Amino acid sequence: MFPDPQRRSVKICGITQPQQAAVIFALGADAVGINLWPKSKRHMPLEVAVNSLQNVAAKHTLVAVMVNPDAALLDAAISSQLFQALQLHGDETPVDVERLMQRGVNVIKALQVRDAASLAQIGEFPCESILLDAYNPGTYGGGGHAFPWELAVRAKEMFPAKQFLLSGGLTPDNVRLAVEQTRPVAVDVASGVESLPGSKDLVQVARFIAEARDGWAVGSIEEVKAAEEDE
Repeated sequence: MFPDPQRRSVKICGITQPQQAAVIFALGADAVGINLWPKSKRHMPLEVAVNSLQNVAAKHTLVAVMVNPDAALLDAAISSQLFQALQLHGDETPVDVERLMQRGVNVIKALQVRDAASLAQIGEFPCESILLDAYNPGTYGGGGHAFPWELAVRAKEMFPAKQFLLSGGLTPDNVRLAVEQTRPVAVDVASGVESLPGSKDLVQVARFIAEARDGWAVGSIEEVKAAEEDE
């Protein structure tokens, strides 16, 4: 199951070169996202993924990234058995998510965070996993923009039963701090480790994974401060 709350996870999203998938997993990633939205600059057609990633999917976690998918694409993605989860970045409703869950699909719902008021929508969705992304209308993710991380902390306080994935503007330079501050179950990066859209810089991928792991390895900033105060 992805994300696994027992193992803090790193997802590298939006590869367009299938051969990079195995390398990214070898570098320590827990999941790789395949963007099935045709309008994305990181789009990989489903048939390409099915034809090139079967061996990878047999050993590792692939996540289908979708934006307002039609029934045909949904059915094809599910029946391909290539993906452990569907990550929905569009205007999908709680009813849409519920219907997929009734089919046994592991759903991650991505929501754009504009301000504290936008957090209320989290409670409307029945899925456990919620990806928090930056507010950037019309882009549906992958824009490289961050949002105030304290809103992720607020979301966890408001909805303790949810598992939160953090995305939006993460890079090797800031992911450790993001993890320390927000303690997400997973982090998700696309543009932050790229040389070109869809082409991952593998040196940056390795660094991103290492920095995220280092962030989880230490206590949160609040925990560290509390320990210092007790000394």
